[in-house]
Amino acid sequence: MPKMSNIETIKQREQPTLVIRTITRVEELPQLIGESYGKIVAYLNEIGELMTDVPFVAYHNMDMQQLDVEIGFPVAKPFPGQGDVKPGLIPEGKTIFCMYRGPYAEMEPVYGEMAQWFETNHCQPEGIAYEYYYNDPAFPESEWLTKIVMPIKNE
Repeated sequence: MPKMSNIETIKQREQPTLVIRTITRVEELPQLIGESYGKIVAYLNEIGELMTDVPFVAYHNMDMQQLDVEIGFPVAKPFPGQGDVKPGLIPEGKTIFCMYRGPYAEMEPVYGEMAQWFETNHCQPEGIAYEYYYNDPAFPESEWLTKIVMPIKNE
């Protein structure tokens, strides 16, 4: 039997971000993420600022042929953005999260466990799933560390 993930609740503080929001197919996502991070880092360098935490992708849906995603970085304060790079915001609120180690292609069972957590705890997800990426894809896939965060809908 597979090991269950350790799912915890936390209160997320409001977090300004810089993002590129787009619709894409899942097959194109890895290249799009790399290009988007490059554009955002170039903008941060241009304005002399740094990201305040690890990069993330916010999934507004799970339609693998038309994924609605925000690709970005948390930043210290709101910035105006430039071109495709727009200011964003991760809202304050109660969330659940789980740390996952391994290939991205094998994360689906963790999402299933998180869905089960919502059912067991009689609450609903808010609808946006965030994945925070803690290491570079140059690491071996078995060592990739991802934090999956799902907001809990206010009752």
